Amino acid sequence: MKTGEDFKNGQVLLIDKPLTWTSFQAVNKLRWAIRQAFGIKKIKVGHAGTLDPLATGLLVICTGKMTKQINTFQGQEKEYTGTFVLGSTTPSYDLETEINETYSTEHITEDLVYNTTKQFTGVIEQFPPVFSAIKKDGKRLYEFARAGEAVEIKSRQVEITEFEITNISGNNLEFRVICSKGTYIRSLAHDFGKALNSGAHLSVLRRTRIGDFKVENGLTPEEFIATLPEKI
Repeated sequence: MKTGEDFKNGQVLLIDKPLTWTSFQAVNKLRWAIRQAFGIKKIKVGHAGTLDPLATGLLVICTGKMTKQINTFQGQEKEYTGTFVLGSTTPSYDLETEINETYSTEHITEDLVYNTTKQFTGVIEQFPPVFSAIKKDGKRLYEFARAGEAVEIKSRQVEITEFEITNISGNNLEFRVICSKGTYIRSLAHDFGKALNSGAHLSVLRRTRIGDFKVENGLTPEEFIATLPEKI
């Protein structure tokens, strides 16, 4: 069993983030649990890459001296699975906001879907969603969006190494993506819908890997807390 000194010296924790939790909540919950378990007044805890509240899956959480490795872990390639819904868009590009536009999907064939994935592999230009935590003029983009303020967003280059549609069920497209740091899967959903001369939004997202770290080796926050000793 790990000791308080182990956590201060540095641990890398693989956490399977539950749906609706923010990454910040997960970090705070673990920090509080570690402090309580070992009677530690202060300990650094941080995560290597945010997951949206409506996404589940791998959070790499570092403690103590291992927090110095966060930037390294953040830069590693990531793998996601999930579902795009064709025929409608939302302002946030996912289910955080209501559907604002609907589009025809009658012209979309399976061949068109599979062929269109080729447009999104390699180095591509991508606009981050306006509902995102990126900062502009000292404010996060989602603050502008929620206030109904227009804001200019610059595109960025990202790299998608693999993009495959793993199942098609009506307007639901299940996918797997391997991509670089900074890639927004919500933007990929939105842009994919446009490339099909329709619309699309993200309905399910799960991060399955960061570098060599895999979600199947992770624990939920509750499972991790259960490994800690009772308060010393």
